[in-house]
Amino acid sequence: MPHLLLKDLPRYDCLLKAAKEFPDLDPSAAEAFLHLLRTGDEVFSVTDRSMVEHHISQGRFGVLMLLWRSAARCAAGSLGAGLPIDPRTPAELADAAGVTRATMTGLLDTLERDGFVKRAPDPDDRRMISVRLTAVGERFLRDFLPGHFQTITALMSPLSESERKTLVGLLGKIQQQAAVLGLVKPVSALVAVG
Repeated sequence: MPHLLLKDLPRYDCLLKAAKEFPDLDPSAAEAFLHLLRTGDEVFSVTDRSMVEHHISQGRFGVLMLLWRSAARCAAGSLGAGLPIDPRTPAELADAAGVTRATMTGLLDTLERDGFVKRAPDPDDRRMISVRLTAVGERFLRDFLPGHFQTITALMSPLSESERKTLVGLLGKIQQQAAVLGLVKPVSALVAVG
């Protein structure tokens, strides 16, 4: 489902008029924000279509990629020494994916049902459950990823290498600010407590 439920974005002159009624509205900030949401929705739609064709959801794909990265680190042996440990337990996967443990359980249930992952007692700590990518899951990724990477490349092809680096830097600034704002209690919550 799209995050921006507007077919047509408001023109800048409309945002300027709205700012007269709502002084807290910064027209250029609103314009950039709306375009960011629209772009995110469009990009998500393109990649989601491909995933639907391959009978996988964004969430399940994310879990497979986390496990694939973990498997690659393990296969690298000493090359992985000193690097952060990648998630292997359902709780670690939930934290890495930014979802609840209940959501991760549902994702793992369907991935295990389809033979993409295997849950088993952890060999180092029998009280823990370890999640591993199966040969079926790895084969799916090896078949799916080339086309997925081609789609990503096609989406980003209008931008030069330099523009892509600039975009990454700009988006990083927005991500940092979103993290800061996410830590601050909303004004209404402060008033209710206060």
